[in-house]
Amino acid sequence: MDLVIHFIILLATFYVLAIICDKYFVKSLEIIAEKLKMNSEMAGATLMAVGSSAPELFTSLFAVFQSSESLSLGAGTIVGSALFNILVIIGVSALYMTNKQKLAWQPVIRDMVFYSFAIGLLLFFFWDGKIFLWEGVTLVSIYAIYVFVVKNWAKWLKYEVPEFDEEFDVDEDKEDGFVTKVFCKITDIIIPDPEKNYFLSFVVSIVLIAVSSYFMVESAVEVAHILNIPGAIIGLTVLALGTSVPDLISSIIVAKKGKADMAVSNAVGSNVFDIFIGLGLVYVVYFLIIDKDATFVPIDTNNLISGVLLLFGTVIALVMLLMMQKWKLGRYSGFFLISLYVLYLGYNLYNIYA
Repeated sequence: MDLVIHFIILLATFYVLAIICDKYFVKSLEIIAEKLKMNSEMAGATLMAVGSSAPELFTSLFAVFQSSESLSLGAGTIVGSALFNILVIIGVSALYMTNKQKLAWQPVIRDMVFYSFAIGLLLFFFWDGKIFLWEGVTLVSIYAIYVFVVKNWAKWLKYEVPEFDEEFDVDEDKEDGFVTKVFCKITDIIIPDPEKNYFLSFVVSIVLIAVSSYFMVESAVEVAHILNIPGAIIGLTVLALGTSVPDLISSIIVAKKGKADMAVSNAVGSNVFDIFIGLGLVYVVYFLIIDKDATFVPIDTNNLISGVLLLFGTVIALVMLLMMQKWKLGRYSGFFLISLYVLYLGYNLYNIYA
């Protein structure tokens, strides 16, 4: 009975996160970006990355506040989410494209280079099963460099970047179901309309995302204990899927609107943020706030190392696929990427039950 209750709570938190992120949090960030006169790339690398990756960030933070052992669960969520973003989000987005769409190679190469570097650092830091303070600071610092590069990349490579309001207008006319309508009426009472008070909407929605993430982590830990599944496996699969729901929804919407560049940028850019900030900041918080006397924190690398190695594989597979398709993305590409994720899930299930 306990398993059923915690599993229902887990599914409910996925749903709540998707609605709050899509309707309030991301929308308020869009308005903030417009007020700051950001172009689409700057907004995507900073505000939109925070918006779509907020569940992963809070999941990782709450995991580390729970216990040092839960660091593996938080790290597993980030690694698993990265795999989901590259294979499933880009794959599903490709399925929703009516025709093959050509990508601008300049931002894709930029993000792939930083993403590959992030994966390499992660593999290096995880290899000895220990995380030190300087490693967390290194990850956070490199994200600052990434933001600087994003700001100047178009200037250096001489290509045009759409303004934010042209690129990120992702609202779509759709009929919500009964449950969604009822839930939105409740949240409308709690969270201010972003159009009327974007800053308060941002603050309240981030608090609710934090609360939802807390319950999601608690439920996932209980499910893992009841089923005797390692926390890293739960993070790599169940939590990774749940925290990536906002990314998936937004990418499908923009893919339908014919914006393949934005769908790919959303997936890869979120991964860069997840690793550098979603993990780096959490490790810094652990050493500076939770355990100031600790010299290092142990990490369960049994499943994480293989997950990080698979991240390298997804980068190679995606870049080769795009180059073979002459930087175009279509339905066959989508089926190929999704099939790779299915194989990855099969691999994890084999590890659990073998």
